[in-house]
Amino acid sequence: MLVLIVGLILFLGLHSLRIVAPAWRDRQWAAWGEARWKLGYSALSAVGLGLIIWGYGQARLAPVVLWPTPRGMSHLAGLLMLISLVLLAATYVPRNHLKAKLVHPMVLSVKVWALAHLLANNTLADLLLFGCFLGWAVLDFRSARRRPTPPSPPATAAGTVGAVVVGALVWAALVFGGHRWLVGVSPFPMMGG
Repeated sequence: MLVLIVGLILFLGLHSLRIVAPAWRDRQWAAWGEARWKLGYSALSAVGLGLIIWGYGQARLAPVVLWPTPRGMSHLAGLLMLISLVLLAATYVPRNHLKAKLVHPMVLSVKVWALAHLLANNTLADLLLFGCFLGWAVLDFRSARRRPTPPSPPATAAGTVGAVVVGALVWAALVFGGHRWLVGVSPFPMMGG
C-alpha cells in the first residue's frame, strides 16, 4: 500500500501545482524553459504513474474489503465509463461541442472515471486510488474554471459526433476484452470482456 500512496503523492502532487502553487510553477517554467520543464514534469509523472500501477497491483493481491458492493453497480459503472470516455475523446477530437461547452472535458472525464470505479469496487486500495483521483479532479476542475482559457475554434456537429464515436469505440474495446487485458478484471464477465 505504501508504493501506491507514494505514487499518488508524486503523480497527483505534480498535477496539483497549478492548484496550490501556480506562481511557483510559473517561475520554474520560466527558469527551466518550456522544453526542460515539460521533460522533467513528464518523467516524474511517469514514475508516479508507474508506482500507482505497481502499488495498486500489489494491494489487489491482499485486498482489504470495506463494504459489500451493491447489486448493479458494475452496470452503473459501465454507463458512467461510457460518459467518461466520450468526455476524454472530446478533449482530443477537434471542434466538438462538448469541449466548447465544458472547456475542461478531461478533468470531468477523470471525475466520472473515479466515481464509476468507486461505485463498482469495495477495497481499501480502491478507495485510496479512486477517492484520491476524484478529490483531485474536483479541486482541479474548480481551479481550472477560474483560469482564463484561450478561445477555441467554432464547434461542429462532425466534431461532436467524432468525439462520441471515438469514446464509444474505446468503451466497447474495454468492455469486450480490453479491460481484462489491461487490468485483469472483466467489467461485465457475462459479455466475454
